[in-house]
Amino acid sequence: MITELPEVRHLLAVDAGVKTGLALYNSKGQLLWYRSHNMGSVKNLRKAAYAILKGIVQLEYLAVEGGGPVALTWTKEAASLGINIITTDAGIWRKKLLPLRARRTGQEAKKNAIKIAWQLIRSSETPSKNYPTHDAAEAILTGLWACLITGYLQTLPDMHKHL
Repeated sequence: MITELPEVRHLLAVDAGVKTGLALYNSKGQLLWYRSHNMGSVKNLRKAAYAILKGIVQLEYLAVEGGGPVALTWTKEAASLGINIITTDAGIWRKKLLPLRARRTGQEAKKNAIKIAWQLIRSSETPSKNYPTHDAAEAILTGLWACLITGYLQTLPDMHKHL
């Protein structure tokens, strides 16, 4: 008897900017990797976005936080590859993931996003255990929020222990 293995799909979260944060999740809502890249320019970003998106097997969703030409670069490339696109801004996912006291100012929200992302990294099976930059941390949390709205996750992990 041959049993087919279910295909594992993926969601890539992007904190859009020339300094770009990236976080990849599988369809079980598990963080697989995260990173931050300084693309240097929008022109360099355009080249990199296609290669990054094309290089992820079974990429079902792209969740982009941000706007303007940088976010548009990601969404245009994703659309050309048939990837489902979710757009958001920090205010939306922060309301869901950060308590009010942790997001009173933008700087405070970024600091607390790093703390929560670090908790998620330490409890995950990601091979890298590097402390995240704020770009990577915001991509991690954007991805967590997107996993919830896509059904990759049914509930959020307890993230507020150390805030």
